Amino acid sequence: MLSGRRLDLLDPSPLDVEIEDVALGLSRVARWNGQTTGAHGFSVAQHALLVLDLVGTGAPPGLQLGALLHDASEYVTSDLITPFKAAIGPAYKALEKRVESAVFLRFGLPATLPESWTRTIKTADRVAAFMEATQLAGFAEAEARRIFAFRGRPPPIRLEPASAEAARRAFLRRFDALAKLVAVRGPGLPAERSA
Repeated sequence: MLSGRRLDLLDPSPLDVEIEDVALGLSRVARWNGQTTGAHGFSVAQHALLVLDLVGTGAPPGLQLGALLHDASEYVTSDLITPFKAAIGPAYKALEKRVESAVFLRFGLPATLPESWTRTIKTADRVAAFMEATQLAGFAEAEARRIFAFRGRPPPIRLEPASAEAARRAFLRRFDALAKLVAVRGPGLPAERSA
């Protein structure tokens, strides 16, 4: 990593995760294998910011931070398209999960987010994918609705691919604001329910 850290992908330690490395990596990894319109690829960093916007500022700070970091493992694993991940099998998913857990722990979140947060983030992720597919990746709306099981109306957000440097800076700004909220208020974890 440019920070000088060395992350063991098979046994990642939260102590070896630096937000500057995460932001740099995500800003340089293109969604849709780079097959999008515009002068720049639509980066994973921009996707993370979109998911955060879709989750909304009314969500608990920890959930917002989880949304921003939901694909953070891709700073070292890259962004493989879903069919390819499925073809590789569970070993890749397990590696991704180990890195994700290290990232979450490093920034004050639980290694595994609460199920309600995961559902909220997955819903926002699906809406983001639909928006990216139809606005940037050349999908017809009907095709994207079928693939992403999206039934609603997307929010009126116009997506514009940005340079890697602009995406990196935007990601770090949002992270810094959320990290302060999480540190001050705590992550806002939902109360455990008794069975």
